[in-house]
Amino acid sequence: MATIREESDYDSSRSSLTAPGSRRSWISDIGSSSSVSVRSFGGGWDAPAASCRHKPHKANQAEWEAIRRVRAATGHIGLEHFRLVRRLGSGDLGNVYLCQLREPWSTGCLYAMKVVDKDALAFRKKLRRAEVEREILRTLDHPFLPTLYADFEASHYACLVMEFCPGGDLHVARQRQPGRRFSISSARFYVAETVLALEYLHMMGVVYRDLKPENVLVRGDGHIMLSDFDLSLKCDVVPRLLRHNSLPHNASAAAGRADTAKPSCVPPIQPVLSCLFKGVHKCHAKEEAARKKPGDGEADSADGASSEPADTNPELVVEPVSARSKSFVGTHEYLAPEVISGQGHGSAVDWWTLGVFMYEMIYGRTPFKGESNEKTLANIIKQPLAFPRVEAASGREWDEHLRAQDLMSQLLAKNPKKRLGGSTGSAEVKRHDFFRGVNWALVRSVRPPEVPKPPPAVPPLPAQKKVLMMSRKERREPYNPVRSDERFEYF
Repeated sequence: MATIREESDYDSSRSSLTAPGSRRSWISDIGSSSSVSVRSFGGGWDAPAASCRHKPHKANQAEWEAIRRVRAATGHIGLEHFRLVRRLGSGDLGNVYLCQLREPWSTGCLYAMKVVDKDALAFRKKLRRAEVEREILRTLDHPFLPTLYADFEASHYACLVMEFCPGGDLHVARQRQPGRRFSISSARFYVAETVLALEYLHMMGVVYRDLKPENVLVRGDGHIMLSDFDLSLKCDVVPRLLRHNSLPHNASAAAGRADTAKPSCVPPIQPVLSCLFKGVHKCHAKEEAARKKPGDGEADSADGASSEPADTNPELVVEPVSARSKSFVGTHEYLAPEVISGQGHGSAVDWWTLGVFMYEMIYGRTPFKGESNEKTLANIIKQPLAFPRVEAASGREWDEHLRAQDLMSQLLAKNPKKRLGGSTGSAEVKRHDFFRGVNWALVRSVRPPEVPKPPPAVPPLPAQKKVLMMSRKERREPYNPVRSDERFEYF
């Protein structure tokens, strides 16, 4: 599927608040209706990769320990420490290679190295996208997102060393399934993990914008990893706590969209759920204390209750809903209507692409594919969503299909304001009946539908050849640059 790119997202530079101990911006221009802000944090490709040296989720991995040992021994890490094994694939920005460290004790530690030509990207005016992708990767620390072990330069090349996923991508995995489609249970597993990955990205102020099976890789343990962030939009996110103490429980979700107009609290803290809940509650406690009058203490202390009913179901929203971009980027079959219309789009596009992604996983094709790219775009704007007929072996299987279709219908709402997740993000998506029985906190402990076979062992480095002295006759012969039995270790 062809991918569309337009270079117009990253033009602004806004003032921002910075989290303690961090050089990157977490919240910018608090209270603004639209706050898209992308910078090359740390000054471009020459900046040291300090933020990617400590990864709590990967601290015990052999791959991370091997990188740490090399850096501790040499003081840095560069291309000279790696052996490129073979090319894994190529994209719009560069090539990805399977590689390993040259140290003999690191046998078995495989990495994926993305190599981009900075000069070529600068000529194509796409160097900024590569810088933004690197900065996004530096900030990520999540089980379903890439780990950036190191980044460095070699001549005019910029290299990103990430984890290697031996299971390929979900597009290839779908081709292996009966009928080239996943079962409902398998689709639920992969979609649930994708929801958690998108939730984290949105909390970090990243709109992914390129979700498709080709970009969802399968790790060695069978769990997923999103890849390819060169189309992502980096924006600002303001944590908000939606309070529904005046609403019945069953009406709070429907009324939550109206409540999102004004944030309840905007603490400049890193987007970690536990910290957010703690910080938000402290903020509201201060607001309540400030509103109290000296003479009101006796009435309140009688029973410890306020005049309003207690909010037993507050909802935390950490979603960049105010972000706006008019760039025409994405893959034709996955483009959201608001991207095609050019009216501006935000994080709701990720929930649209999640619906298309889920549709393709279950039915083996995308919902609006036409005979040409132009027809596809017209179908996305005008054609109503339809589902192919399916045969269910039991009533339970039929019910699962109905729940899946209901979720896809809500995700593929053409109006982003009415789209599931468009206003309050992942919270309302995770509450859908399709995910009934999913323990979101323990998704990593669930056995995946498929666990890929271990990758074949990489042959060891050839023994160092003895350097022979050339005779006078050999020195006078014409220079032969490459012999058929020689190969390059790098490029």
